[in-house]
Amino acid sequence: MTATRAAVLVESGRPAPYAASRPLEIAELRLDPPGHGELLVRIGAAGLCHSDLSVINGSRPRPLPMALGHEAAGEVVETGPGTEFAPGDHVVLAFVPACGHCERCVAGRPALCGPGAEANGAGTLLGGGRRFRAPDGTRPHHHLGVSAFSEYTVVSSRSAVKIDRDLPFDVAALFGCAVLTGAGAALYSAAVAPGDTVAVFGLGGVGLSAVLAAKAAGASTVLAVDVVASKRDLAERLGARPVAGGPDAVEAVRDLTAGGAEKVIDTTGVVAVLEQAYAATRPGGTTVTVGLPAPGAPLTLPALSLVAEERTLRGSYLGSCVPRRDVPRFIALYRDGALPVDALLSGRLPLDEINAGFDRLHTAEAVRQLITFP
Repeated sequence: MTATRAAVLVESGRPAPYAASRPLEIAELRLDPPGHGELLVRIGAAGLCHSDLSVINGSRPRPLPMALGHEAAGEVVETGPGTEFAPGDHVVLAFVPACGHCERCVAGRPALCGPGAEANGAGTLLGGGRRFRAPDGTRPHHHLGVSAFSEYTVVSSRSAVKIDRDLPFDVAALFGCAVLTGAGAALYSAAVAPGDTVAVFGLGGVGLSAVLAAKAAGASTVLAVDVVASKRDLAERLGARPVAGGPDAVEAVRDLTAGGAEKVIDTTGVVAVLEQAYAATRPGGTTVTVGLPAPGAPLTLPALSLVAEERTLRGSYLGSCVPRRDVPRFIALYRDGALPVDALLSGRLPLDEINAGFDRLHTAEAVRQLITFP
């Protein structure tokens, strides 16, 4: 077995500041060897994402205790039988372990993999097992098949995408969630085309990745909407036109796009903001949402507009991407300068400071922080 230090969520719903309530405990765990089709990975860098925060605050219930973290890159240390990987391979980890055989995978929609979703909901790997062991004999659950806030983790090989060894882990990690979700939402779900007018609501790592991808796709105007001025400033430096979030945001977008943007992407997971995004979309346009609101949260829209104005409202999970196709594609765009995602990095911190890092994410002081391992 492999010894590892990991950030384990023991109780959701503890109040901020998290540096004081400490929902994540740094635990000394052991990992069983990788089973069939599995990999032991040494994590190089792991991103702090709002999807992690939604598990911490309880808005996204998951089985506990859980070794948290889902956006990461690292190096394969050991392989189980039945994988195409080898020790020394560098990999980006995707948070849907697509089985490759179910109806949705065969249809080219691995983000909707049924067995992958079942495993993620149960807190297991794709094969149904758990590999972490605590000293008291309990088995912490896996987070989205990754559990990246750990020095080492075991994952299904279906969660891993091989990358070139020269790409730094602290850049590569971003491609596992922020870039797949945001860039994919722009390029696939919204199908941004040259000349389109685009508005992005919410400027975290996912939203800013959508801004960059919309620019790369040739959008004529990209509006970046957020209530936080520093995030709008960053979006402006990346080539977008900033718009202050809040009650006047819809009117501002309409004014700047002659009646509404053709493609509008909501990344916030806040229902009221999704309703704004829909209202800021012009007739005939497309609204895409990638955020994860609380389960059961109702959405109110003028139903007639879907028909009378030929509107499209579309959900997007994992950016509607195929990770083994799109991680290399997006990395190539990064290398060409079209997706400068390293501009999203807000800082690096050791595992012991992870609760304080989530405070900065909660208060919108940071876009993408990374846990890095020596």
